[in-house]
Amino acid sequence: MRAASSSARVDPGALERRLHALLDERYHDKHPFNLRMHAGALRPDELRRWVRNRYYYQTRIPIKDGVILAKSEDREFRRSWIRRITDHDGDARHEGGLELWLKLADAVGLDRREVASLRNVLPGVRRACDAYVELVTGSDLLASVAASLTESRAGALLGLRAAAFEKHYGWIAPEGLAYFRSRTEQAPRDAAEGMAYVLAHASSPADAERCVAALAKKCEILWALLDAVEWGGTKPRLARSAQLRAGEGMVVLPERAVRLTGSGREILGACDGSRSVEEVAASMRSRHPDAENVERDCYEFLEQMQKLGVIEAPA
Repeated sequence: MRAASSSARVDPGALERRLHALLDERYHDKHPFNLRMHAGALRPDELRRWVRNRYYYQTRIPIKDGVILAKSEDREFRRSWIRRITDHDGDARHEGGLELWLKLADAVGLDRREVASLRNVLPGVRRACDAYVELVTGSDLLASVAASLTESRAGALLGLRAAAFEKHYGWIAPEGLAYFRSRTEQAPRDAAEGMAYVLAHASSPADAERCVAALAKKCEILWALLDAVEWGGTKPRLARSAQLRAGEGMVVLPERAVRLTGSGREILGACDGSRSVEEVAASMRSRHPDAENVERDCYEFLEQMQKLGVIEAPA
């Protein structure tokens, strides 16, 4: 069998169809959390958890776009792409997406200062969003732009979301939906620009494969973000096979013992199956109001205990 020629060219139409097919299959509009959101099935606390945590993703967008700008030697590309940073950060004339998202936080009853502090971001959400910045940082310009092509579905999704919020979540003030409406215009424009760049610059089969892989990874990241948001609503309890020996500062499992340090015993004591992960962290905040990273420490401890089999966290 003859090896493929190194001079083989990419069919732009075929590549575009392949990228759209990937989004049809893997975009996070099909995630169970998004499906429940758009069906009106989320409780207020679930919506608030999503709004609080999704803000961290919003803060990463202008950062990854700054990384993309730094990769380009093309002045015209930079002049066009820098608009994406302004769309999110805002400028002297326009509120940006970050401010609009904080208005959504206001509308759902969150404290915007707490949301903006990022102190209550779930660790899985933080990992997923940081992974997007890392993906762009570690990729060439072409693959970085390809990863942004989830925008091809974002406009339609956010239009659907705005309509679903108006229909099902009447307790949210209409002005809180301004972010969704703004992106129904911005996202298709950005997607068209990104797709045009990818199709013009993917000149070899290897280029095409990098673009597809980058977009697939971005879809995984968006899916993982929602998985993490759902974990925040699970209600942890001591595993049936675990015995908490508070006086000895350890948990005994059938094949090993786990020693607890610091506030570990206190956190496990709050895991009675009636409170969500977020509520456990909130209870620790109320007990230790001056502890700087109490929520983050609590979440990371609960993740570790779940991996070790000390707790189970059914929905």
